[in-house]
Amino acid sequence: MDTDEVERRIEAEIPDAEADVTLPRVPDEDHEDAHFAAVIVSPAFEGKSLVQQHQMVYDALGDAMTTEIHALEMQTFTPEEFRERS
Repeated sequence: MDTDEVERRIEAEIPDAEADVTLPRVPDEDHEDAHFAAVIVSPAFEGKSLVQQHQMVYDALGDAMTTEIHALEMQTFTPEEFRERS
């Protein structure tokens, strides 16, 4: 799985989400340890706890979280939180 596919899955499942997915470290060619980092912004996170927001992302990625994705660092924001952060 590549970064574009991770973005596509998140954006398809979380309403009005914008995901920016990167590789936080150089992939190890000898291992299948797909580590990703994601910043996800969506109004669907409004009123949700951080744990609930992260669960929404895990749900969006489904079985890939146990097969194709070894680790996912994530930051989740509502649009207002993201604007305040900038």
